[in-house]
Order: sequence, then C-alpha cells, then structure tokens
Amino acid sequence: MELTLYQLDAFTDRVFGGNPAAVCPLAEWLPDETLQSIAIENNLSETAFYIPQGEDYHLRWFTPGEEVDFCGHATLATAALILMRLEPERGQVRFHTRVGMLDIAREGDLLVMDFPVQPAGPIDEEETEALVAALGLRPLECFGGTRDYLAVLPDEAAVRDFVPDSAKLIGLKRQATIITAPGEEVDFVSRVFAPYFGIPEDPVTGSSHCTLAPYWSKRLGKTEMTARQISRRGGSLVCIDKGERIVLKGKAAFYMEGKISL
Repeated sequence: MELTLYQLDAFTDRVFGGNPAAVCPLAEWLPDETLQSIAIENNLSETAFYIPQGEDYHLRWFTPGEEVDFCGHATLATAALILMRLEPERGQVRFHTRVGMLDIAREGDLLVMDFPVQPAGPIDEEETEALVAALGLRPLECFGGTRDYLAVLPDEAAVRDFVPDSAKLIGLKRQATIITAPGEEVDFVSRVFAPYFGIPEDPVTGSSHCTLAPYWSKRLGKTEMTARQISRRGGSLVCIDKGERIVLKGKAAFYMEGKISL
C-alpha cells in the first residue's frame, strides 16, 4: 500500500518556522496500530489523518506516544493543505473530531479556526506545590485545566529563559504544562511542555491558546489579542475570545510531499 504524506509548518509564514505537522489523507481508516506506527516513524509532535465524511472530513491526531483528543497546529496544517493546495476552490472546511465540529475558513492568507474553549481554574495547595517543584520556580499564579497546567510568570524574559526538566514535568497529574507572561511586542507569550506525549517542548500549540486566550482576555480586558509562542522555532497567532468558543488565526507554510509504503 502506498500513501501520500504531506508536511507543513503551522502558525508561520516561512518554512522551518512554526510547528511542523505531517498530514496523511486516507480513503478509509487503517488499524489504529498502523496509524500510531506512522506517527512514530514521522517523529513529529503530531501526525494528522483524515477521511471524507460527506462534504466534510473526519480528522484524528497522533503524537509519537498516543492518539490525542485535540491538536490545533495539525488542524491548521490539514486545513491549509485542503483549502490552499488540494481543493483551492473551497473557502472553508469542517472537521468531525473527538472535541466536536471544527470549522476552518480562509481569510486572505490567514486561516480562521473556531475551537472550543478550554479554560483553566484554581488548583489546590498540594497540586500547586507539585507544579512549583516540577518547574523549579514559583509562578505568580497557577491554574489547571482538563489536560494542561497554566503557570503565569512575571515577564517575557522569564518565559524565554526557562529551562524545563522533562523528568519532573512528566510526573505531574496533568499531561502538559503551559508557561506564559505579558509580551513585549504582543499581548502575551507562552511555551508548552508535553513530555507525557513524547514532546519535551512543543514549538507552537494551537490547543493551549484555547486555555491562554480566556485567561489573558480577562486580565487585559480585551477579546482580540496577539500572541507568540517563543520556542526555538517560534510562531504567531491572533486569538479572539468568544466565550464558549475561541477563534485562532494563523498561517501555514507548505514544506514537503512524499510517499510512504506499507
């Protein structure tokens, strides 16, 4: 069996920036073990697989470690592939996923994604102290969401200079840790660490901004914000807080098309 595999860089307008994602269109689902093996072989933070579902698509995401419920940057990469390369006559695409329907539309050279909000709330003292110990510093504020911790640091330099200890972070109750602070040239900056999923640091994380946007919207008193994830590769987003939904805007750069043989 031969499959086409694409690779795009998400949340950037240039190759070698943003977050790389592999995208593999399928006519029908292969066994989960095969999908996981492809993701392991690709060794990227996410490999997206999709099949037709009427006029829409069914979309799934796999890290090298396991299938995940939600991934923003691989959704952006998949939408960019469909809307800007495979089906350029379309103006929007809808994905059926584990977190419900995800609608992505084209707005010039931007892709506009409508995602469910993933707010973080207070955590108890025991969990706070575990997070402090794993980070090796005491954040200004600590929160926990369904999947992620959110740790607020004093400034952009503190986020940029932070050195993660994956062995400590992987022992936390939640699966990923976001650190964030006010930005110097944007509204806020962040970094994301997900060793549980086999990702010591994720270059740019769409899903984390569904947690970051409601926090910063409340703190800054504005609903539309600019954001930058300041990993080594780096990536930029526009976030719009619409209450139960978060709109993320970003770009993607096409990198590669190839064939894989099974």
